[in-house]
Amino acid sequence: MTGPKPLPNILEITPYKGGQSLENAHKLSSNENPLGCSPLASAAVERAAKSLELYPDGSAAALREAIAKKYGLDAERIVCGSGSDEIFQLLARAYLRPGDNIVQSQHGFLVYRLVAQQSGAETRSAPEKDLTADIDAMLELVDENTKIVFLANPNNPTGTYIPYSEVKRLHEGLPEDVLLVLDGAYAEYVHNNDYSAGMELAGEMPNVLVTRTFSKIHGLAALRLGWAYGPESVIDAIHRTRGPFNVNAVAQAAGIAAINDEAFQAASVAHNDAELLRVSAAVEKAGFKTYPSVGNFVLIRFPETPGRTSAEADAFLRKNGIVIRNVAVYGLPDCLRASIGTVEQNDQMIAAFEAFAKS
Repeated sequence: MTGPKPLPNILEITPYKGGQSLENAHKLSSNENPLGCSPLASAAVERAAKSLELYPDGSAAALREAIAKKYGLDAERIVCGSGSDEIFQLLARAYLRPGDNIVQSQHGFLVYRLVAQQSGAETRSAPEKDLTADIDAMLELVDENTKIVFLANPNNPTGTYIPYSEVKRLHEGLPEDVLLVLDGAYAEYVHNNDYSAGMELAGEMPNVLVTRTFSKIHGLAALRLGWAYGPESVIDAIHRTRGPFNVNAVAQAAGIAAINDEAFQAASVAHNDAELLRVSAAVEKAGFKTYPSVGNFVLIRFPETPGRTSAEADAFLRKNGIVIRNVAVYGLPDCLRASIGTVEQNDQMIAAFEAFAKS
């Protein structure tokens, strides 16, 4: 006896797997904030947990107002989601159907491909230069069936970014009916003068949407909270496809507190600035190539030499209580991605790399 069958395109999906963890090991595989979260956010969670019998505000009005005040935006052009992942899913639901395609860079975030598959749309991945998005290559893949172009800037898992001038050039090369989605999950970590998350573009153009997350700099990954800013028509489409209570009350309360705690955000950036440099330099000194990163992680490449491969390094690190991310699924089989942890965690990771190099 057979039961109901899902759509063929659904069965073709390989489910997303987050960074793994092991008991009694340091988890440095998911780019989480090593400082935890804002104490103000923790306190807000405790207060909100006293009213769990009540439905949340379906519009997340107070949270949207807090975000708008922080960035000088129009709250009516902000929509919140259960992580930016949900916003990508809602965009696919609103704009993609079988026969359509999306365009991304070669090593773009896996969820873009997943949401396209859910809608029966094709994913086109443009070759990168030095693990960095190539605007000309992306534009070459755009045709009459392209509905969304996704650009993670900075990109995960490479840690690279493109300057704002290149983002604008990408937008200028797109047809007016193609939506450009700028994923700024790691935007708060970038100091470079030529970088912008794209809020200006999203505020001015009818086909640009910026997405952000509370999972990284704010350390609220467990609560699943993200948001997007863009043109009224796109925000309206997302509202029409989202669930009526898609962001829970605890997450909303924590988000309001977190976005106002600038001291915690500054401490998180300062810690990352110092430790990213230290970890990268130590791994290089141990004999392994690292790529310049503007995120809270570093991509490490390993040789094919027996005894020094990425798979062997991964196994050695795990035996020594360090879990980092295998990124073969991103088309980088000879690389591992290491999140920046606490000073103690980073010390142990560096020691493990040094021991592996000598083994």
